Amino acid sequence: MSLKIEQGLFNSDFIDYHAILGVPVDANPKEIRKRYLKIARRLHPDSFATEDQTERDRASELLSKLVNPAYEKISQEKSYSEYCVVLRLKGQQALKQQDTIVLMNEASRTLASTNDLENYYKSTLKELAEQQYQLLNQTLELTGRISELNLVYLMRKEARGEPASHQPVQSDSKKGSTQKAPSAPTTPKPPPTKEAIVTAYLRRAKEFEAKQDFPRAILELREAIQIDPRNSSCHSRLGAVYLKTNQATMAKIYFNQALSLNPQDPIALEGKRQLEEAGGQSAKSQQTSAKSSKASKPSGGLFGLFGGKKK
Repeated sequence: MSLKIEQGLFNSDFIDYHAILGVPVDANPKEIRKRYLKIARRLHPDSFATEDQTERDRASELLSKLVNPAYEKISQEKSYSEYCVVLRLKGQQALKQQDTIVLMNEASRTLASTNDLENYYKSTLKELAEQQYQLLNQTLELTGRISELNLVYLMRKEARGEPASHQPVQSDSKKGSTQKAPSAPTTPKPPPTKEAIVTAYLRRAKEFEAKQDFPRAILELREAIQIDPRNSSCHSRLGAVYLKTNQATMAKIYFNQALSLNPQDPIALEGKRQLEEAGGQSAKSQQTSAKSSKASKPSGGLFGLFGGKKK
């Protein structure tokens, strides 16, 4: 089963975790957890005991490859803070490119022009979320429609100068300590810088690479490039992962891009050297094969066709 979604925020090499869970982009931790538990119960094997194997497999795949990773990302405060910064950047980017964005659904087009932005966004998203995991063959389509709503909502909030308020999820232990502590004025933490976010993506990509989870490493690096397209390390690391997965053409593209940004990038230089060596060995092998083939062919023109020279 292909889990590819190509609507809304998914359309730019980005994973819309809010859309996967069917929650608004400004949902609070309690709402997110409640929604996750509801989906997890719906996709649990016991809920599909009377269904055929295809449907059971589909439920299992949606839970393990979409829903659980989405909640894992949102439920960790540090990664969620980084994700929210990227989400806002996506809204800003989309606003600048709004003339090139084509909305596929009527609800999204209505959201783009309605005066009742908040109520229409929340009520329409809720309707779609209620259907999202009922018929599993429609789940990806409905998730894409939710993501398109999220995209329009972020664009409109940015246009108003009112970024959607994202609330980092706190662990239960933190909540408890926060409640017990006496109230005192606190200085809010500044949002992580672009450099810090890119460093975090590179770190996670390296961890996935070490586990040989190359698809997730590639995804982390692509998201890092979206944030900082001129960071040579992101391009060279992505090239290295493609090289490990025997995708030489893609590896070469990203190595070249890294070297155009930083001609001394050590990973890109080493990757190019390995590609050139592999190319040289391949060419040599082809030449040897051609010579061997030529030597095995009978000679002597027309006479050779009949077994050699006339006696």
